[in-house]
Amino acid sequence: MAERLNHLWRIFGTGLSFLAFGLGGLALRLLVFPPLQWCVRDPRHRRRLVRRTVQRSFAAHVELMRRLGLLTYEIRHRERLQRDGLLILANHPTLIDVVFLISRLPNADCVVKSALARNPFTRGPVRAAGYVFNDDGAGLVDDCIAAVRRGGNLVIFPEGTRTRRDGPLHLQRGAANIAVRGRLDITPVRLSCTPMTLGKGEKWYRVPARRFHVVVDVQPDLEIAAFLDGAQGEALAARQLTDYLTQYFAAGGLRAVT
Repeated sequence: MAERLNHLWRIFGTGLSFLAFGLGGLALRLLVFPPLQWCVRDPRHRRRLVRRTVQRSFAAHVELMRRLGLLTYEIRHRERLQRDGLLILANHPTLIDVVFLISRLPNADCVVKSALARNPFTRGPVRAAGYVFNDDGAGLVDDCIAAVRRGGNLVIFPEGTRTRRDGPLHLQRGAANIAVRGRLDITPVRLSCTPMTLGKGEKWYRVPARRFHVVVDVQPDLEIAAFLDGAQGEALAARQLTDYLTQYFAAGGLRAVT
């Protein structure tokens, strides 16, 4: 009986956390960001303040989920994120990966779907924070490189979507192109979720039998020079880097944990 009640509570808590996330985004858009827009005239300073606000709100959301009894978590080597101008590549097992990462990054930048700029709950934060939209076509790689060189910490999930439980790990080449063309070292982050929840194609109310545990493991930087030496052109270097990252992520337990 106690296990059944706990399971029902976590279903309710999960729905409540989704509601809180949506209402929080709406509140930021209507109540927080307009005063910043009016009072802080310097665009770079305003963008930094907005990102800091988003970071703190995401950290508060993680704490809400913990207090509701939905999850536990640990952050390993968090000091490696306390720098500016990082290209952060991570695997993507669950829906809340970006929440965990941004909650640790005061100056986070992201590549986001353009649809988020039209969503009433998310368009305020993503526009005010100056995130990179993925509908920029040929200019997307250049926009990402510029974002890192401005000092932003750019978070990218090279898979492009959440990891499927079945089938091999498949990375798109866009992240490698950014690293190669920009001559940017990579800060890899390994994410795991046990037991698995909120994965690709999974309903939010399909909560696991117990609280899930999230591990955010920040790895040592990968130096891009090692992939450029001896490579015959940027296209080949990006292909080799993508192959390496695929093996690196898969070997390091980056797939969804069941």
